[in-house]
Order: sequence, then structure tokens, then C-alpha cells
Amino acid sequence: MITIYHNPRCSKSREALALAEHFSSEHKLQLDVVDYQKTPLTLAQLKELHRQLGGPVSAMLRDNEAEYAALGLAQADDAALLAALAAHPKLLQRPVVVYRGQAVIGRPPQLVSELFDK
Repeated sequence: MITIYHNPRCSKSREALALAEHFSSEHKLQLDVVDYQKTPLTLAQLKELHRQLGGPVSAMLRDNEAEYAALGLAQADDAALLAALAAHPKLLQRPVVVYRGQAVIGRPPQLVSELFDK
């Protein structure tokens, strides 16, 4: 199964979705497309996503969004960052693709192909 946390208004997210659709079709895998702004992730889901991504929690956030500055997240700890993501789904980097227990932020979308090649 492949899961993509997707924003249909984002060109990079659409590119990653096309890669995921092609790969899932080619390998007969289920593809779960989640518009994370309409169906926000819970704190528990965000913690699991962070585990799958590896790296710092800060890498999961879009630091160019107004909410990021307004909430003073530049100096926030991991717990505060995850709480901010749960409360403000717009802050989640996009797209995020999960496959075989690992995840990547598909910026650039070629990272999604690299995930599928593992």
C-alpha cells in the first residue's frame, strides 16, 4: 500500500501523485490519497509520520507560511511543532509519500521515485 498526503493545488504534490499512481498501477498496489487539509492528521499520526520520515520534526513544516511566523515556531521544540501541525494542517510539507514503512517529502518529486526503488 502507498499513502500520499496530498494538496491538489500544489504542482509538486500533483507530480508526486502521478508517480504514485503509475507505480501503484504497475505493481497492483492500493493507493490511499489523503487531502491532509480536509482530513488533518492527528497528533499520533504525525508522530508516526515523523518516525517514518526520520530527520528533524522541523523538516516537516512549511516555514514560509504566515502561521509559522505568527505561532513563533522557529525556536519551538518538537512537541510544540507537532502540536502546531495537528492544529494547522496547512503547515505540513507536501507531498508526503509513505511506502513500506518509510516516508519521503516529495520535494523534488524525484524523491518519491527513489522511495519506490528501495
